[in-house]
Amino acid sequence: MAANYDYDEAPATYDDANRQDLGYDPNFVPDSVKSFVVHLYRHIREKNVYEIHQMYEISFQTLSDRLFKDTPWPSVDAVAHYVDNDQVFCLLYREMWFRHLYARLSPTLKQRIDSWDNYCSLFQVVLHRVVNMQLPNQWLWDMVDEFVYQFQSFCQYRAKMKNKTEQEIVLLRQFDQAWNVYGVLNYLQAFVEKSNIIQILEQEKEGLEQFTATDGYDYSGGSNVLKVLGYFSMVGLLRVHCLLGDYQTGLKCLLPIDISQQGVYTSVIGSHITTIYHYGFANLMMRRYVEAIREFNKMLLYIYKTKQYHQKSPQYEQILKKNEQMYALLAICLSLCPQTKLVEETVNSQLREKYGEKMARMQRYDDEAFAIYDELFSYACPKFITPSAPSFEEPLVNYNQDAYRLQLKLFLHEVKQQQLLSGVRTFLKVYSTISLGKLANYMEVDEPTLRTILFSYKHKTHAVDSDGKIISNADVDFYIDDDMIHVVESKPVKRFGDYFLRQIVKLEGVINDMDRICLE
Repeated sequence: MAANYDYDEAPATYDDANRQDLGYDPNFVPDSVKSFVVHLYRHIREKNVYEIHQMYEISFQTLSDRLFKDTPWPSVDAVAHYVDNDQVFCLLYREMWFRHLYARLSPTLKQRIDSWDNYCSLFQVVLHRVVNMQLPNQWLWDMVDEFVYQFQSFCQYRAKMKNKTEQEIVLLRQFDQAWNVYGVLNYLQAFVEKSNIIQILEQEKEGLEQFTATDGYDYSGGSNVLKVLGYFSMVGLLRVHCLLGDYQTGLKCLLPIDISQQGVYTSVIGSHITTIYHYGFANLMMRRYVEAIREFNKMLLYIYKTKQYHQKSPQYEQILKKNEQMYALLAICLSLCPQTKLVEETVNSQLREKYGEKMARMQRYDDEAFAIYDELFSYACPKFITPSAPSFEEPLVNYNQDAYRLQLKLFLHEVKQQQLLSGVRTFLKVYSTISLGKLANYMEVDEPTLRTILFSYKHKTHAVDSDGKIISNADVDFYIDDDMIHVVESKPVKRFGDYFLRQIVKLEGVINDMDRICLE
């Protein structure tokens, strides 16, 4: 096992400690790093996925914490001769090198551009050469995830033009294709197409493929790299399109993956959370509130049940952050579309604890309510980007908040349109039938205005799903016959399973406590 290797548990040598005192030397390679790269290279050549995963997930983090807390790893040139100058391994090492740099330090513009060049070289090899490797799904997911993150980070960095130095402006002009939005989308789309992943998933439905059953791994001696990168690239495309505010295209890119079922996307916790977070957010922005509520509920319940198993994972903080953001988005969805029957009791009690008071205030649709909608949206939304190149004309201005402000404006405009509808909904919940004249009188409007409001209610409580069908988000619906409004209220289905499960768990806890007591 990887844990037995000397680089994992061995104390830092005198040379390692001495190096930390003297500062960063990119050409100095500690013995533990030599051992790490040699073993990792050997396991990649042998396609030993388990050992690669152990080294990637555990050993790399251990060494980073011990030797490279606030410095980069040794340069690729310094380690290349330990791995026979293997081009693919060196590209993979640099991919990890840059990821560590982004996580622990603040990359310079030149390093951002160099990371883009490295991704281009690595992706070109995967797309156009035969790559005879098996890599862990975690690493392949991290590649796609980090690629999109660095694109987002670059767009945010480039948009802060106000304090750019002359040298930075010269570099931005010179390398204007680095992290270009079309380049990013083209690579992700190329992975989807070249891997034939859409056809593979279609054939799997007919029993002709075993992609999901094997978690994407190839047990016949082939490579999983292109196929799994193609699969995760569909999630990457959803995320990029959400960052750009194009929710419909994003959801279209994810269509080949059936998120109602377990899949390769659920084999990596980061991929699972990213998929559902962006899927739910896109549905929220497209007014498909029921779909968003359903998926947020399932994901939050899953995290609630399993988060203790990820406490030592490098992704643990990110899991907790996304968990909190999804609760905020669920609070928004349920305030705009009160479908609490779709939410499990466990999730509902957590939600009430976190946002119960705010959700009550959000129902009032006054200035305070709009401020809460603004606050929750700003906290939970993705970091929207403006992908276009900046204007280099003086005076230089920051435009990194423009895309966010536009999405917030569109969202709050939608919330304000719900204000009139909340009054209609209140009356419809009280009556099973009511005449148009009577309701118009209660609402202090004339009948033509009331008809307009009722049409708006119908429009706002219905949306078009991914199949082009019109679906209802309303918990209270109605139809009009001869100037009479007939109310149709959906009855919540009582579910007792969750209650019994929680009581069983409590009883098991009590029995375990009793078993530990030694009776004299």
